[in-house]
Amino acid sequence: MLVAPHVSAGARRLAATRPVPGSTVRNPRTYEGGPAYVREPREELFLLAVAHFVSQDTFYESGAYREDRYTALVARLAVEHPAWTAGLLRWLRAEGNMRTASLTGAAAYVRARLAAGSCEGPSNRSVVDSVLQRADEPGELLAHWTATYGRAIPQPVKRGVADAVRRLYTSRSLLKYDTPSKGFRFGDVLNLVHASPDPAKPWQGPLFRYALDRRHHPERAEAPAGDRLLTAQRALLGTPADERRALITGPGGAERLAEAGLTWESVAGWLHGPMDAAVWEALIPVMGPMALLRNLRNFDEAGIADAVAKRVAARIADPEEVARSRQFPFRYLAAHQHAGPRWADALEAALGHSLGNVPALPGRTLVLVDRSDSMFWDTFSERSTLSRADAAAVFGTALALRAEQADLVEFGWRSTPVPYASGEPVLDVLKRFHRLGGTDTTKALRTHYRDHDRVLVVTDEQALPYGPQGPDPVPRRVPVHTWNLAGYRPAHGPTGPNRHTFGGLTDAAFRMAVLIENGRRAAWPWAAGE
Repeated sequence: MLVAPHVSAGARRLAATRPVPGSTVRNPRTYEGGPAYVREPREELFLLAVAHFVSQDTFYESGAYREDRYTALVARLAVEHPAWTAGLLRWLRAEGNMRTASLTGAAAYVRARLAAGSCEGPSNRSVVDSVLQRADEPGELLAHWTATYGRAIPQPVKRGVADAVRRLYTSRSLLKYDTPSKGFRFGDVLNLVHASPDPAKPWQGPLFRYALDRRHHPERAEAPAGDRLLTAQRALLGTPADERRALITGPGGAERLAEAGLTWESVAGWLHGPMDAAVWEALIPVMGPMALLRNLRNFDEAGIADAVAKRVAARIADPEEVARSRQFPFRYLAAHQHAGPRWADALEAALGHSLGNVPALPGRTLVLVDRSDSMFWDTFSERSTLSRADAAAVFGTALALRAEQADLVEFGWRSTPVPYASGEPVLDVLKRFHRLGGTDTTKALRTHYRDHDRVLVVTDEQALPYGPQGPDPVPRRVPVHTWNLAGYRPAHGPTGPNRHTFGGLTDAAFRMAVLIENGRRAAWPWAAGE
């Protein structure tokens, strides 16, 4: 039988462009040919959205195919269920922390409703405003719109972007995000949407004029006289090149950088010299936790002092910092795989803190973690080297460790228990997982289900048609919760009473499982309004 690693690239592309099983298909199948179920459109969109990275190829679907499917679903539901779709897009950008999917989804939402002449539900303007949470995102949304739909920008888009501009444009955000690498600079956005300054922010008018001059007349651009941040940065950037290093590494260097709002990225380009230990040690006090996380290898290569490294490790492992960062746990796992050994304990602690919302489930729980080949082929994003298989193992292990009593099992074409001890570090348990070929979920359930109170499955759902299927190995009265990491359309099981599928690995999805088991009404992680 042909399994995932032996499928040629051409065969994968063919599979990705063939018609997807839908309601008109009599016997839908997974991409590996196993029995499949067709999802209700809202469930399909939710699963795809939380696993969605624009233009990223996956094992069974091309990036373009997934993007088209995502856009088509948003467009359909924006007209059929506008309040639900608006809630999804807002949640994606906020609690879901998914930037690209929320921005492209908002554009599709507006375009579909304008084409249909629909006015029901949340306004197009409010939906655009709701997904713009960072000061570079107004420009990103406009760049996406013009590249995808043309240069004619509808008024609801312009007004929603203008609302966001008044919220987000400050002198600090201008210094951080108004850079030549951006397709749409702050001045371009202001020219397009004609945002007027917020009357409650008297400093915003001069700032907008400065942003326009920076973009269109840099020779005459002067920072507003009363803006201390912009004035301090202008003075610092004007320092002669041969004096810059001493300015950073000398007494008061960190405070000077903070006053001028210089980030480590801007210092690296401005310094015209090596980013050695002295420079990094001056920068570290003004770097955020995620900037620290991204530069652990650079710190080691530069040879920062052990005392400084201890302070960095303490910040990375600080539970409040972890909570504020809102990073997915696999970010810490990826850092752990690539950073030096002196960061291992801090990253293990941070990973533990990031899993704080995983429920401590009562009774006996069976946790199945998919280790099939397709889980290794795909990564969680096009910028990440972490496979879905490892991310699934992190969450499955965390669920087992937090549960009152749990059996942790890895499965593919075969399945085997993964031993662990109560209180054991997650990253230690990960070393016991393997790569297990094709996907036989049903066989794993038949082998390992022994009157458990619930079953939790972390998978991409694309099961092979191994042998006769027979009856469901888990009684219908027992909850089966599936976390789908890929957002593929064919499902490995039905939805309904005691059968629930969640997209991705967000904290909200874990909370939903607890709500369901408490006998409450199953609800989306936002107030759907319908």
